[in-house]
Amino acid sequence: MHGKPPPRWARLAPAVALVVLVLAQATTPGDIELGYFLAGLPPVAAFAYGAAGTAVFAGIVLVLLGVSSLGVGHAQGADLATVAVVALLSVVIAWVRRRRDAQLVSVRTVAEAAQLAVLPPVPEQVGPVRCAGLYRAAQRGTLVGGDLYDVRAGPYGVRALVGDVQGHGLAAVGTVAALLGAFREGVLDDPELAAVAARLDRRLLADNASSEEGASEQPELFATALLLEFPPGLDLVRILSCGHPPALLLRGSAVSELAVVPGPPLGLGLAGPDLAVVADVRLLPGDRLVAHTDGVTEARDAAGEFYPLAARLPALERDPAGLVEAVWQDLLKFTAGGPGDDVALLVLSLPES
Repeated sequence: MHGKPPPRWARLAPAVALVVLVLAQATTPGDIELGYFLAGLPPVAAFAYGAAGTAVFAGIVLVLLGVSSLGVGHAQGADLATVAVVALLSVVIAWVRRRRDAQLVSVRTVAEAAQLAVLPPVPEQVGPVRCAGLYRAAQRGTLVGGDLYDVRAGPYGVRALVGDVQGHGLAAVGTVAALLGAFREGVLDDPELAAVAARLDRRLLADNASSEEGASEQPELFATALLLEFPPGLDLVRILSCGHPPALLLRGSAVSELAVVPGPPLGLGLAGPDLAVVADVRLLPGDRLVAHTDGVTEARDAAGEFYPLAARLPALERDPAGLVEAVWQDLLKFTAGGPGDDVALLVLSLPES
């Protein structure tokens, strides 16, 4: 298993340098020695080739410098031995580099597979609901951070979750995995959306209890979440908020905030049927629901202004998949490089006909 090959110019550079030096020596007066520059080619080749390719360059250089009749170099004795040692070390370096690259690729592949198992891509359609999701972790080199989303079909309709766990980066991945597992169980088992929220709350409470037993100084875990449910046969969506930013309804070119009375965040032991407020929102053909985490709306530009998601949506794509990508590209331009927090965006819509 190997990583991405070096760029074409890096592989061509040693060969081009070899040809240029040989031609330059052939057209240069005999009292000027350019051949010794050839000794630097094997180390250069080691950064672009494996051990075999580097050995080929090393062999060519030794022949050109050691065979005086070729008219390129006149290395003898200690000089030729020094070039030989440099060439041998270059071959060893190339072998070690290629082996290390293969190990890094293997580790990264396993890590990416594990992260994608925790947070797989959102399907284009789940039941009757069209879906598109976008996820960007703030920590470089990771696919999963402290945000989460999922869309699942169950006996009580299609349900979706968008959440934001305390903290971000790899430290929050365990909590994200626990919440997603609890949500997927709730989709299948819990007839009410409030019961799903209570299940998520219990999951975090259990994790908090385990953390207190293992490390008393670790802060308590909590998360905000937005739960959505598309009941079968009904043109509406049920929404329950656990301290999460409200979803947006994009109807044609009009954008409105779906005002839902937010309940307490998850992990405090307060989420459940008694405190949950579930709102029913009637949907029209072509309506799109945009759920997001605060990594989107709290991203700032150079002047310190927050990203105005609601104001930007009407000018962007209509198709769910195109919309999430358009929001991301617009966010990159707005922040001049990208937000500093994890970002999750989920667009859901019913068929237009």
